[in-house]
Amino acid sequence: MKYLLYLVFAIAFNVSSSAQEAYKTHRVLEDETLGSIAKMYGISSDEITKLNPGAGLTPSENTMLVLPSKVKDIQQPLKFKKHRVRRKETLFGISKKYNVSVADIKRYNKELYARSLKKGERLKIPQYPEKSEIPVVVTPGPPLTTVSPKPITTGLSKLTVHTVKPKETKYGIARMYGITLQDFEKINPLIGNGLSIGQMINVPAETIMETAIPEEGYILYVVQPKEGFYRLKVKTGLTQEEIVALNPYAKVGLKEGMILKIPKSAAESVTEETALVNLENSVTNTSTKSIAVLLPFRLNKTIDSTNTKSDVIRNDKLMSLSLDFYSGVIMATEFAKDKGISSSLKVYDTEYSTSKVGSIIASNDFKNFDAVIGPLGQKQVERAASLLKNNRVPVFSPLSNKEIKISKNLFQTLPEDDMLEDGMIQFIKARSEGKNILIISDSKHASQKAKLLSKLPGSKTAAPREKGFLYVKDIDDQINKTTENWVILESDDPVIVSNVVGILNGMPPEYKLRLFSLKKGIAYDYHDVSNLHLAKLNFTFPSVNKNYNYKDPVPFLISYKNKYGVLPNKYAVRGFDLMYDVLLRLASADDIYEATEADFETAYIENKFRYSKKFLSGYQNNAFYIIKYKEDLQLEVIE
Repeated sequence: MKYLLYLVFAIAFNVSSSAQEAYKTHRVLEDETLGSIAKMYGISSDEITKLNPGAGLTPSENTMLVLPSKVKDIQQPLKFKKHRVRRKETLFGISKKYNVSVADIKRYNKELYARSLKKGERLKIPQYPEKSEIPVVVTPGPPLTTVSPKPITTGLSKLTVHTVKPKETKYGIARMYGITLQDFEKINPLIGNGLSIGQMINVPAETIMETAIPEEGYILYVVQPKEGFYRLKVKTGLTQEEIVALNPYAKVGLKEGMILKIPKSAAESVTEETALVNLENSVTNTSTKSIAVLLPFRLNKTIDSTNTKSDVIRNDKLMSLSLDFYSGVIMATEFAKDKGISSSLKVYDTEYSTSKVGSIIASNDFKNFDAVIGPLGQKQVERAASLLKNNRVPVFSPLSNKEIKISKNLFQTLPEDDMLEDGMIQFIKARSEGKNILIISDSKHASQKAKLLSKLPGSKTAAPREKGFLYVKDIDDQINKTTENWVILESDDPVIVSNVVGILNGMPPEYKLRLFSLKKGIAYDYHDVSNLHLAKLNFTFPSVNKNYNYKDPVPFLISYKNKYGVLPNKYAVRGFDLMYDVLLRLASADDIYEATEADFETAYIENKFRYSKKFLSGYQNNAFYIIKYKEDLQLEVIE
């Protein structure tokens, strides 16, 4: 309807004024603004506004605008600049950098009409001559009726139009009109990341705040999913009363996407959520990736007449592990190929020998490899990284989370135990208010007990008696019958674990018990430790990986079973996840180091990766899961 009104106006104006002057017309394209159109024709925005009083600063797509007859044809760029897209850049940001419109960029990079920007791609940026003022004389005719935006009705509320003022952002405007960020974006689907001064946007008819700009000393904060007053208190130190005093509309409760005003001093303690990135959408470097794989296949082992190859593999756990891991690596290269990423693999048998690793590197040219996957053992990894660091060849340690001596080119792909412990303690502490916490630990876990008590002061403690187990009374005396009881068990002894789990399950259900551990060791797999009991206690623990659901129609699982006849075990999945992540990172940047500069997280079948650079050292994966047993015996990722 709006387009028809403009079209009728344009025709009528041309007819009524034909005796005085002829006019040209322009159909508005996607992302064009009054300013970009004026620049394109070499005239001022005011000249277009005089002839199109109802157009506004951001006329709708397909609107027909009237232009003076003396304007030039569409102004051609004097030249083009090349721009390489960096991580997190937007079309809006690039357009502002070069003083052109988003529409200008799309016009000369037509693929952007159909897709988003890709990191690393090169854009043609048009460079126009400085805008010149062209005098245009318009003979006054009959009074013109301005076409004003009419309020429309949606499921949200009656809407009107807001004109963006200097320093206003979509966050401040959303807060000003009392809507969430999601609601703001829903009624303005084409807004994008930034706003322009004078831009006209849809908003509710009534405001709840006088201004969209926070006062000096304050910032705007977006409420995250499942975030309540307590979680915000943990993040910012602000109580519910303090938050409501600053944001009266929050009195009825917090909602995802709600915009809050908080002091800058409180905001300094807010930890931003790490972005989860799908690197499949960021493939820009499609050159062939050269990868070396170093694994202890131990092919030097002899096979005599009494042992078949199957017997040797079955009896040699290290060989079996390597073959499983490698099967996942192969699948990753095939999946990457489907994304346009080709790779060249060189596979070496380290025989689980440090000297063999040295010999392999010395007798082969490794300096042109884009990445090295392996070796497995701690000493072998350290040896490989040391020999390759001068050529900056990245080495990925696939399965060891021990204290490795990290060279500048070494990527530790498994989080260390201390990191998991600290993450689990932080998780418990953030939710500990109102809970009765009981720490049960043996003598071998004194350091974990001390760490827990320092972070959770006031916690109760219990320890096994001389014979290595606890009595019901030892735990029952520490239980609070009127509140939730969180029991943290620190022991690698299967007898103690079985003993405590059994006692907790024998207690009345009204005790509200939940079991935690800073590390789920093999003691929890002991035959006397029932998974049913762990599920009943909602057993919660940190883990470097999650377990996939074999019923899920995941392409990797289907392809693996079709190729090998069985579902992949955790080592095969690990091989796939790690190799696929390395290939995608290499394809999203010039090299692996550039691909790990930004703080983002990737996640695959069972593993996720978020690398950070250690001071004067290599790279550490900081990504892990918090897992909980559910009553149906399924494992749930809760963080």
